[in-house]
Amino acid sequence: MLISSAYAQTLPAFGGDGLMGFLPLILMFVLLYFLMIRPQMKRSKEQKTMVDGLAKGDEVITAGGVLGKITKLNDAYLTVEIAPETEITVQRAAVQTLLPKGTIKSVQ
Repeated sequence: MLISSAYAQTLPAFGGDGLMGFLPLILMFVLLYFLMIRPQMKRSKEQKTMVDGLAKGDEVITAGGVLGKITKLNDAYLTVEIAPETEITVQRAAVQTLLPKGTIKSVQ
């Protein structure tokens, strides 16, 4: 015969090489945690701290892009003055950015 018989290779026994097979998967989860999950949790915590610390007179930007000054506070809502004698009510969670004092006067 011209072609010799081919035999399948046997798989190594699970044990010494088993952990090495899971190492890339474990490394991928660790990398995912440090590059994506942990920074997102940090940003979420900073946002919650900022929303909890809002006070009357603070200048804010809402999620819709509305710029204004806080005039009234409630547990879940706040009233924002966007122009003289023009106020809107938004949820606290809708506040995206807290601006430095005096920012609105320089814009108007």
